[in-house]
This record gives sequence, C-alpha cells and structure tokens, in this order.
Amino acid sequence: MHTEDSENFPKAPDARSEPGCSTGAIPLVKYCMITPARDEEQFITGTIESVLCQTIRPLEWIIVDDGSMDSTRAIIDRYAERYTWIRPLRRENRGFRSRSGGVEAFLDACSLLQSRDWEFLVNLDGDLTFAPDYFEKCFEHFHNTPRLGIGGGTIYDKVGERVQFDKAPSFHVRGGTKIYRRECWEKLGGLVCGLGWDTVDETKANQLGWMTQTFSSLELVHHRRTGAVWGTWGNAVNDGEADYIVGYHPLFFSLKCARQIFYSPYGIRGLGIAYGYLRGLVRRTPRIGDRELRAYLRRQQWRRLLGLSSIWK
Repeated sequence: MHTEDSENFPKAPDARSEPGCSTGAIPLVKYCMITPARDEEQFITGTIESVLCQTIRPLEWIIVDDGSMDSTRAIIDRYAERYTWIRPLRRENRGFRSRSGGVEAFLDACSLLQSRDWEFLVNLDGDLTFAPDYFEKCFEHFHNTPRLGIGGGTIYDKVGERVQFDKAPSFHVRGGTKIYRRECWEKLGGLVCGLGWDTVDETKANQLGWMTQTFSSLELVHHRRTGAVWGTWGNAVNDGEADYIVGYHPLFFSLKCARQIFYSPYGIRGLGIAYGYLRGLVRRTPRIGDRELRAYLRRQQWRRLLGLSSIWK
C-alpha cells in the first residue's frame, strides 16, 4: 500500500531534547503522551517526526496500533526500536471501525503507563504535524493559568493543497489534541467510553471549576479531515447522536442544526446532525448517567442563548 514519502515531513535533529526538560521559559515539565492510530500509514511518520523535533519531549509515548490493516504497525515498531521512550501497543483488529475506538485505545494505554510522576497527559491523533515548540508553548499557557485543566492547539484541516480553519467554541478542545493537567484528570475520574466523550470531559471540567481552552495561536495541521473515514453524512450523524447522548437542550440543538445551512456542504450536515439526534431519541440510546452534568450543560446552553456569560463566553 502507498505510504506518503517521509521526506515531506520535518526531520528530527540528531541532538534530542531531554524528557520533561526545562527551556527556561517554564519550569520542569513532565508529561506522557498516548496516540491511538488505525490505518495511518500515510501520516503517522509526520506525527512521530513532529514529536521527535519538540523542544520538550515526553517522558513516555505509547502509540497504539488500533487494529490497522496497513503498515502503521511496522512504522511504529521501527521508531520504537530506536527510541526507548516510544512504546508500541497493539490492539487486535475488530473487523470494523468502532465509533469510539480512539477513546477505547487511549484508555487501554493509560492503564499501561509506566511513568508515575507525570504532570500532564496528552491525547494526540496520529495524523497531525506541528511546530517544534508546540508543546513548550502549550505548557506556557498551563503555567500562566493555574486553573486551566484541559487545553490544546487549533486544528487546521488539510484539504488537497488548501489548509482551512476548523471553527469551534474556544472552550472545546479537539479530542486528538487534548492535554490534561493531572489534578484535573484525577478529578474527572477518567473518560466516558463512547460518543460524546470529548464534550463530557470538558463540560465536567468546567462544572468542577476548571477552565478548558483551545489555544488560537498554536496551530496543528490535520492531514486527514475529521470524520473523513465516515464521510460527511456519517460524521454528521455521529455528531448528532453524540449531542443527544450528552444531553443537549432541544432548542439549542435545533439552532445548531439551522446554522449549518451557512456552511458547506450546505444543509447536508445539518440534516445529518438532526437525523443522528432523532435516531438516538427513537432508539432510546442511553444518555450519560450524570444528571447533574446534563443539567449543568443545559444551563450553560440557556445562558448562551440569552447572551449571558457561559462556557461559550
């Protein structure tokens, strides 16, 4: 199968940064990282090389081959042989792509982390590239804002030769870019394993008094557009069902659907989101069990509709 030429990606320098080192701008930083990857042979090299180039590298990086059917596993193994702090983990091929496979793989790897004194935990997608000082700059934000519990950079989707901004509320940190402060992670008590997990964690964090933020000045290039494996319609349906599961208020959700007519592909995404929400309703798909969290989310949505201060700002 075709593998994207690694010459297209930045090469790491010979002199490697030390694990959790300090650059002077911020104190010693200790972080671990997990990357779930399935059929990422075209892009995983770019992600690994981007991490190798970092001014602050992780104590430990578990890269999960989540049942790939291409050469992803071989690429991961090749790097793991060279760098002892990169650890491969293989999950068996389920025969299908699970809608929550990424978070399942992430949680599996969490239980296998060997480092015990980490301060930050990173969930990083296997199809991203970013600047050598990306994590250093992220940790500066955490250092300057002690109540920041979850953060991450801004995604720019690569579509052909174009790179376009993926707009989202500033409190929403994309799942494949999330950095968790340890104290916040422990208060969360882990992640919900299913659709909507990356809304539940940040909503819960805000409910507990933490801040969550996407750093607008820190960019990551996404080489495979979000939801590409599901297609435009399938991705929209998944998003709509996730909104049902986490407990979106019907009015807030309806307005969200209506807004989609202004974005390409015009109307299609809105219909898909609506279908996913209604499918969850008709099937009586189990919602998250935390009623207080669902009530908090709806209060925040009402405040947003009324123009009051909310997690949407």
